[in-house]
Amino acid sequence: MPSALEQARMRLSKNTDAEKKSQLGQFLTPASTAAFMAGLFTTTGGDCRLLDAGAGIGSLAAAFLEQRCAEASRFGHVHVDAFEIDRSLHEQLAETLSRYRSDSCSIAVHGNDFIHTAVDALLCDLFARSFPKYTHAILNPPYKKINSKSAHRLALRRVGIETVNLYSAFVALAVAATGPGGQIVAIIPRSFCNGPYYRPFREFILERTAIRHMHLLESRRNAFRDDNVLQENIVIRLERGGQQGPVTVSTSTDDTFSDVLTHVHPFKRIVLPDDPEQFIHVPTSSGQTAIELCPAIRYTLADLGIKVSTGPVVDFRLKAHLRDMPGPSTVPLLYPAHFSSNGTTWPIEGSKRPNAIERNAETTKWLYPTGFYCVVRRFSSKEERRRIVASVVEPIAFGDAPVLGFENHLNLFHEDKRGLPEHLARGLAVFLNTTAVDETFRRFNGHTQVNAADLKLIRYPSRQALIELGEWAIQRGHFTQAMIDDKLGTLLE
Repeated sequence: MPSALEQARMRLSKNTDAEKKSQLGQFLTPASTAAFMAGLFTTTGGDCRLLDAGAGIGSLAAAFLEQRCAEASRFGHVHVDAFEIDRSLHEQLAETLSRYRSDSCSIAVHGNDFIHTAVDALLCDLFARSFPKYTHAILNPPYKKINSKSAHRLALRRVGIETVNLYSAFVALAVAATGPGGQIVAIIPRSFCNGPYYRPFREFILERTAIRHMHLLESRRNAFRDDNVLQENIVIRLERGGQQGPVTVSTSTDDTFSDVLTHVHPFKRIVLPDDPEQFIHVPTSSGQTAIELCPAIRYTLADLGIKVSTGPVVDFRLKAHLRDMPGPSTVPLLYPAHFSSNGTTWPIEGSKRPNAIERNAETTKWLYPTGFYCVVRRFSSKEERRRIVASVVEPIAFGDAPVLGFENHLNLFHEDKRGLPEHLARGLAVFLNTTAVDETFRRFNGHTQVNAADLKLIRYPSRQALIELGEWAIQRGHFTQAMIDDKLGTLLE
């Protein structure tokens, strides 16, 4: 039977208005997850000063204190600072933590805004060395985007933190407020691992901490199941000022943690040494992918003379120029729906999306010359087996159209805004559709969006090897997943 605290969490999760959850970015931590997170801290001695920012009803701090009680000699005095801006939770939060209050454990519940409070304290710390540093921080921070001109964003910049979401802001502030050797354990969306928006945050934590442990909850549906959260989540343990070494990576299907698998990886497999974006990879097995093992797959797109861009036609901005079907003054407008395993299909009658765009002075700058291109969908559904789905743009499908429009839901590979040689375009599509590429991509991308920056990070075979793949694809005509995986292996032996 669930504990009284867990019953309170489930009741609140069920009864709290969805709009309020969205406004606060608030998702309460299940008891099993809280216990797992508390168990990741390594044993230390001396006094403990614990930060729980976005404390909710106190599940995380309680799990931490439960483990302290189970190991009586683990710490000397413990002080807990629990920050929770939602005052409707304060009664339950105070009740949760009050039973741990004793001569050796003091509790403080704060209702003020954690970001502004932490920023003010950190700025004060520049002049007053007596400001106390936390030895431990345990966080399930709120998940909500931060407007670029908001008070939170401006406050964070005052202490050198540039980020786009409350969850990364909370973690960065926890790192900044933790003393040397301090440990931070947080459950956060995996989205910070890649992409340009979180690059400053990645740089911030990699400069100031060592990554010690990452745990991936593989099921999107089971980390915060009561709140219907579909983000892929990761539990991370950081050590403030630590010397970076090997990283423990564990996985479980869900928050029962009944099937935990653990491997240890050298840090060079977590953040690739030559990656300027500092994407964080999460290997889910001890073995290396086929791409990692093959020395022939080592080229960047720049090495190959190829560029990748996001489709420049943003349909809602050019709505006045879009047409359902082609006409005398239009050119093809391509969406993901125009591509399938059977090739390019254009136009599609009865489509919910337009098939054409007027070619005029306002739209010409967004159009590409007709030719062979490799395109990759930017978005896939959560249920799809593959993240990267590549197709070939076949100019024969468009008659004598001189130029093409690529809508923003596509990424396209090109040579200086012109098409690729046919064999190269087809070989690139075959390579991107291999299982090896999909496995590699999943190690640093935890959501369903594929950005051009992600595709730039992947390493590719040589231009000649891609051309040979394209020649094979043309000869075969039709091929299965197993066939392209086998072909990649034989080509690179």
